[in-house]
Amino acid sequence: MSTPSAIIVGVGAEQGLGAALCRLLADKGYHVVIAGRTAAKIDQVAAAIQASGGSAEAIETDATDEAAVIRLFEHAFTARDDIAPPDLVVFNAGINRQIGFRDLTAAQFEEFWRICCFGGFLVGREAARHLAPLGRGTVIFTGASASLRGKAGFAQFAAAKAGLRMISQSMAREFGPLGLHVAHTIIDGGIDGERLRARRPDMDADGLLNIDAIAESYWHIHRQHPSAWTQELDLRPYKENF
Repeated sequence: MSTPSAIIVGVGAEQGLGAALCRLLADKGYHVVIAGRTAAKIDQVAAAIQASGGSAEAIETDATDEAAVIRLFEHAFTARDDIAPPDLVVFNAGINRQIGFRDLTAAQFEEFWRICCFGGFLVGREAARHLAPLGRGTVIFTGASASLRGKAGFAQFAAAKAGLRMISQSMAREFGPLGLHVAHTIIDGGIDGERLRARRPDMDADGLLNIDAIAESYWHIHRQHPSAWTQELDLRPYKENF
């Protein structure tokens, strides 16, 4: 029997959501295709999984590069005797920082859109091209509070994340009837990972989202029965105001 497989796009540091998803899937018996822009980081995640007896491979991929995304999916879906074609694709790439609207440059606005929205389109399109003909599979997009509302200094982030949310909704309506489950998550709060800890080492973990707990929710979405699919799931710490 072939090993199931998954593609996780947007993997960075070991203490990040992308890496947590990779570890969880490997623990569930999946071969994980780990995709990210920084070779050293994704190699480290893959090596840790392999050292624990899991199956993983790292493929350096810029999610905003159409040719690179196409190559990633062609590789992952190439027939192998011992590994089944992926049945789960997660788009987790992102960028975020506060920039005053009057100081925001056109190049910065486009950079946010390319990483958070355009990259999601490319990954979503290739996932649909490969999975819809098979009549099965799950595609999950990582969203944020900004997917629903804009805040001062975050116009560039909110515009991109709102666009990603619309991509997920459009895909869900088009491909759900074909057996492809498309979902979007609202991560409403700070993630207790390396990126936030580097900036705010004094933050109380009790008020942050645990990366492994988020990963478990993604797994739940993937395993849902088709009679009760989630299209959008919001996750927040119990201390978070909303």
